[in-house]
Amino acid sequence: MSRLTHVTTGPWAPPAARRELVAVSADGARLHVEVHGEEGAPAVVLAHGWTCSTAFWAAQVRALSADHRVILYDQRGHGRSPAARTHSTTALADDLVAVLGAALAPGERAVVAGHSMGGMTIMAAAARPEFTAHAAAALLCSTGSSRLVELATVIPGRAGRVRTRITGAVLGSRAPLGPVTPAARAVLKYATMAPGSAPDRVEACARIVHACPTGTRRAWSHVLAGLDLDADVARLALPTAVIGGTADRLTPIAHARALAAALPQCVGLTELTGVGHMTPVEAPEAVTRALRELAGAPLHTTEKEKTP
Repeated sequence: MSRLTHVTTGPWAPPAARRELVAVSADGARLHVEVHGEEGAPAVVLAHGWTCSTAFWAAQVRALSADHRVILYDQRGHGRSPAARTHSTTALADDLVAVLGAALAPGERAVVAGHSMGGMTIMAAAARPEFTAHAAAALLCSTGSSRLVELATVIPGRAGRVRTRITGAVLGSRAPLGPVTPAARAVLKYATMAPGSAPDRVEACARIVHACPTGTRRAWSHVLAGLDLDADVARLALPTAVIGGTADRLTPIAHARALAAALPQCVGLTELTGVGHMTPVEAPEAVTRALRELAGAPLHTTEKEKTP
């Protein structure tokens, strides 16, 4: 029953960074940043979600670093970024603009992508001049702007106060996740991935999620429970694509559809049939393709895609 923070072999093992640096946020929080690929190549910046780490983007790093400079960072309290006292959407935005400032040259712009809480990070930063100065386009994966606990279907049953209360209690539990066991993998697969997810993908996600400290998981669960970034979505005035899985229990596909309708410059909504919440791992080709298209030609209208 290993406590490894990520798998170390196979396609889901994170590749070694070309270089590493530390970005310092507005409140002094220190953020671990990795840079992959050649200096001077077009830049892509990746922000992971709640309870994850840079290791979550292994497939995208491998696919993109041959011809892009891929920059990714650990959110505060996650991965190799130390815990911080402040947990808020303001802190998320502060952290993202700190990373952009540390990793990009003055005037350099990048495609910025976020999964789950990483997408919320982008929304929270939407109106920041430091963000708009560096962001050329955005990709929002498996995320939402409000009503997260209310709409989540991790707990079965009719929507309403009782389900919302139980869901909030489960997501914000004080109990440590413990080692990765067969039972733990089954729970994580049910809550965050599609029923047909391959065992190696479930294992990769389980290692990452179980490595997240309990205090960090609980602190951010409270922020997500009260999330309201609806007004910020309207301020995300750059070409933005949206991806969501139709089997997502944490941020059901209704969130993706609402974002696509509210964004000022939505350039594509991709609904991944039968895919759960962990889209960069469950459907890596679709996520990578969207990033490449944002970095080059625009995406087109709305598409629905079947993914094994």
